[in-house]
Amino acid sequence: MQLRDLRNSVVVLTGASSGIGRATAYEFARCGAALFLAGRDRHALHDVAETCHRLGGQARIVVADVSNSDDMARLAESAVDLAGRIDIWVNNAGVGALGPFEEVPLDVHEQVVQTDLLGGLRGAHAVLPHFKRQGRGILINNISLGGWAPQPYAASYSAAKFGLRAFADSLRGELRQWPELHVCNVYPSVMDTPGFRDGGNFTGRAIKPVPPVYDPRRTAKAIVGLARRPRHSAYVGLPAILSLLARFVPGYSILNAALVDGSVRRARPIPRSSGNLFQPPGGERRIDGGYRSSRLRQGVLVAASATAALMVGRWLAGKR
Repeated sequence: MQLRDLRNSVVVLTGASSGIGRATAYEFARCGAALFLAGRDRHALHDVAETCHRLGGQARIVVADVSNSDDMARLAESAVDLAGRIDIWVNNAGVGALGPFEEVPLDVHEQVVQTDLLGGLRGAHAVLPHFKRQGRGILINNISLGGWAPQPYAASYSAAKFGLRAFADSLRGELRQWPELHVCNVYPSVMDTPGFRDGGNFTGRAIKPVPPVYDPRRTAKAIVGLARRPRHSAYVGLPAILSLLARFVPGYSILNAALVDGSVRRARPIPRSSGNLFQPPGGERRIDGGYRSSRLRQGVLVAASATAALMVGRWLAGKR
């Protein structure tokens, strides 16, 4: 399939102020796209838009919250009113909350689902009428590893991501008679973003991601790659191996929980917080979280691959 030229393509991107969203905005801008950047932090969006202009793209900002249906409808209407169409819509906004399920307040769990699952549904609901009227369009969902591998101590996040994957599959079936309407999912592994710093944390400890941790720009390139050549799924990092373990290896969740327990016990104490769930976070908004270690990366990858192979081998031996 011939790669699409993204120059002057109209792209709507949620969660554009930091992390994967910020990196994705810059990647689209390098392609000459016309961006509508959505997020809750006006100042951070202005910074992203200015950089997009310097990189060769066009950018407008729309202060909008994916947990608000009216905001999503207004976002779609703004893009169509100003640009005449929407070519690509990226459901990227996401939040998380760590902690034992019953110790995380219920309204925090609900907000995670509001953002990570219902936010994606709201985005799709807002843009699909425009796609159908145009007869074409690309919807890209940033689902993450959490859509395949359940994450202990992040129960509502896992539920939302599993749900978003099911929603995308269902929607794809409904659109089978619209060959130029594409529903694409990207599944990044653990990315080095400020999400661990900014998200809700009810463990009482300063949690860091378990390696391997990847450069979020890799996910940005995968998202732009889906816009250039739409397909059902794109994987970044090791999600394919981990999803296999989660689906076929008994006790995967127990092992995963044990790894998290060990990480929590070693971490320094901090106050519990709902983080960025109900308002934009303080501090510098950027792409990177500062968790990558180049010296350990290769060794960790080898160890992770060997562990995965060992677990699968043991399970297969047990089945035999």
